[in-house]
Amino acid sequence: MEDDSEPEQSSWAYLPDVCLSHVFHWLDDRDRSRAALVCKKWSCTMNSGSLWRCRTITFYGQPSRARTLEFQSALWYTKKFGKYLKHLEIKLSNPYNTPFIKKFQVIMRGLLSHLGKCNSHLESLSIKYLELDCLIWKNVVRAQFIKNLAAFLKRMSNQLDYLNLKGARITLEEGCELLNSLSSLTNRSFISEINIEDFFSLHLSVYSSALFHQTMSKFHRLTILTFNYNCISDELLDILREHSSHSLCTLNIKCHIHDPHGQVVSGMSWANLAKRAPKLNVNFFFERVMKHDHLARILLVEIPVRSISLRSCYFSDPDWTMRPTLTNLLPAYWHGLQKLTLELNNDHELLDNELLQLILLCKRLLFLKVWAFLSVSFMERLLQNRAERKCILTTIKVRIYTAQDDSTEEERLLADIYRKFKYLIDSELNYFVITYPMV
Repeated sequence: MEDDSEPEQSSWAYLPDVCLSHVFHWLDDRDRSRAALVCKKWSCTMNSGSLWRCRTITFYGQPSRARTLEFQSALWYTKKFGKYLKHLEIKLSNPYNTPFIKKFQVIMRGLLSHLGKCNSHLESLSIKYLELDCLIWKNVVRAQFIKNLAAFLKRMSNQLDYLNLKGARITLEEGCELLNSLSSLTNRSFISEINIEDFFSLHLSVYSSALFHQTMSKFHRLTILTFNYNCISDELLDILREHSSHSLCTLNIKCHIHDPHGQVVSGMSWANLAKRAPKLNVNFFFERVMKHDHLARILLVEIPVRSISLRSCYFSDPDWTMRPTLTNLLPAYWHGLQKLTLELNNDHELLDNELLQLILLCKRLLFLKVWAFLSVSFMERLLQNRAERKCILTTIKVRIYTAQDDSTEEERLLADIYRKFKYLIDSELNYFVITYPMV
């Protein structure tokens, strides 16, 4: 007897499109292309816009066959589904010579031109670490790239909400040209988040530039601004207060030893901005700016500081000591400081007591990361205070520097401390503590 019943179908055939699309979201381009060949339903799902809203394209300076195919696939899909794009990230991996940069510029010209014509949904664009001040960027190629990018930003200015050009290392005039592109259609921009950390070339005193102030006055809805301290001035703070105080939530400020940071900024300007922008939090990241008099000029009590990172890397300088900063400057932020990072080569001073007192003073401190010369007993004292609820830390990451080759004894003591407070660490803390020989 013949069986006229339908052949049994896989449970995948009954999976709703929205679920199928969610599964396909996690596939790379090669697996997506294979899945599209399975059946008509899968092919239709693969062509739905929800799968192509985010795209990362990596330009490899020294490509292998696999990397070349990956790049070509990403570029092809970006052009094919570019009209659906909402988030685009461009990465440069190890650019090493002028021909590579020329190729990058030519491909980017075509890609930006295509997206400018077909896309009306792009919300975020990230192109980090262009390093346009490197010699491999010849003047003609550099000028053409900036021209193409500026034209694209102008076309997308009414829809872009996020722009990240961190590490562009560009001149003041070129940088302002790019930023001005975001407001060239209406003479004002409503983009909400900009990252221009290391955007300008080293050693530029951006804070004194009238052109930069004029450019920043065109932004009227900033919520997050990431930039360098060499951009900060009373004029800039007044501009942010006047145009973005209703929306401004976060300022991320990097201060590097090679950037000018000797300008005088008024505490009153900070106070006026904080008063008009009650949601404002300021995060400072210091790179090798460690001397107390330099920090005191920057860390004014009127600033609503939420996070501070002080990194000397592995440099040791007998001309600076950390103790005055821990005892005089940072306590001013006891009411608001939530995150503290210290990476110090403090081989000439022990800071256990001062650091512990600061932690106990800062009632909202949740995150602590310390790489420094500390005694192992510091960890026991810190955990004992945490167990007694004298602080509210939820993350503790400590690298205890030691001048000895053999740190076996210190590791044994840390293991004993862990066992003593295991109940607390396992249930309430993100905890990681090791010793690290500095010889």
